[in-house]
Amino acid sequence: MSMIIGLTGSIATGKSTVSLMFDDFNIPVIDADKVAREVVKPGELAYKQIVDQFGQQILRADKTLNRQMLGEIVFADEAKRDQLNKIVHPAVREKMIEKRDAYLQAKAPCVVLDIPLLYENNLTHLVDKTIVVYADEDVQLQRLMERNEYTEQEAIQRIQAQIPVKEKAKKADAVIDNNGSKYKTYKQLEKILKSWGVIT
Repeated sequence: MSMIIGLTGSIATGKSTVSLMFDDFNIPVIDADKVAREVVKPGELAYKQIVDQFGQQILRADKTLNRQMLGEIVFADEAKRDQLNKIVHPAVREKMIEKRDAYLQAKAPCVVLDIPLLYENNLTHLVDKTIVVYADEDVQLQRLMERNEYTEQEAIQRIQAQIPVKEKAKKADAVIDNNGSKYKTYKQLEKILKSWGVIT
């Protein structure tokens, strides 16, 4: 039996860092953010639906989506954000399940679904076990301000738009404390995978 692991966290807790570590254990990762970019490429159904909904003005000269413009529209208007999510989320889910099933057919012993909004979008039914990458809120804040050059106010807004990572940690099968060094984080991941029998 293959094991499907759901990897999540909150903004700037270091989920992407952990996601890359699975490579060392030869465990494939299906990244929801990357899939979200695939499903809105010209020619895809979601792309067509977005253009129908938001008009040609959100396209660049080369006909690809102007993601920044679209972001500005939907972050300023909750109803429009809802419309966009109703197009993109099902398309992403479908594509992720397709990729997951391909790995399962190829007899991969373990597959990771890297989904930032695993709990927000109630997607835990897609996985067998969940890992939450945790960092203290002040660490999140610091990282976000450094990484994205946000003001403190902007960073706090982004953090508060998600379920607090403390809440996610309570629901998880395993939690990786990512307040320390990369080495400490790696060792925690290794220990979890061993305890679940994914690696020896």
